Amino acid sequence: MPYAALADAVLFVHAAIVLFVVLGLPVILIGNRAGWLWVNRRWWRVLHLVAIGVVVVQAWLGRYCGLTELESWLRTEAGQAGYERSFMAHWVQHFMYYDAPLWLFSIVYTGFGLLVAWAWWRYPPTRRVR
Repeated sequence: MPYAALADAVLFVHAAIVLFVVLGLPVILIGNRAGWLWVNRRWWRVLHLVAIGVVVVQAWLGRYCGLTELESWLRTEAGQAGYERSFMAHWVQHFMYYDAPLWLFSIVYTGFGLLVAWAWWRYPPTRRVR
């Protein structure tokens, strides 16, 4: 079984979701200021809100992301090392040389989730683009 290739695929999907969640908020804010009507499409906004909502709930429950766990298991099956902590903690440590406890990520995720909720209220989604 090509466990390493599957682990890489999960990593790319995970990274794409992280980028969608993180960059989605600035796109919504900038897009509304710039008059981009597509940033308020209901399906896109609901998907963004659900994505950050899942992250916040997992963090508050003290759970790692299912994609992190799946990738780690696949890497272990491939004979590679899995993550010893969460996906975000691993990459923050890797790039910033800083190891943060899970509770700190919970606070950051919650704050970001509140910003997404505020953007929902400030720039409500529409059913269709005018």
